[in-house]
Amino acid sequence: SKLYVQPTIIGIDQSAAVVRKEAFVPILYTMKFKTIEEAIQLNNNVEEGLSAAMFSKNIPNIMKWTGPTGADTGIANVNIPTNGAEIGGAFGGEKATGGGRESGSDSWKQYMRRQSTTINDGTALPLA
Repeated sequence: SKLYVQPTIIGIDQSAAVVRKEAFVPILYTMKFKTIEEAIQLNNNVEEGLSAAMFSKNIPNIMKWTGPTGADTGIANVNIPTNGAEIGGAFGGEKATGGGRESGSDSWKQYMRRQSTTINDGTALPLA
């Protein structure tokens, strides 16, 4: 079908269109960086902020990624792909994708920055 995209893994540059705009397709893109600070800057230098993932065993880097100056996303995963959220966790994004958590009983929380974080400290990659 013309509307189907094959699951794809690609290494790309931060100027690629798929990095600049959310694409709800099965594409995993990888980018090279030298420091965790550079990785956070690359991640946060986009308009949207629904979810992001990093794969690392470095605990200080994980804490930087998930901390208040880390990934500016509604969902930040570590050692887990960005294919969903923890059941019962807040679902929604930051920046241009930040409208999804501001209704109903959670309306007061719109004045806070919230983020659902999942860290896989095991050796296997669980499937959602």
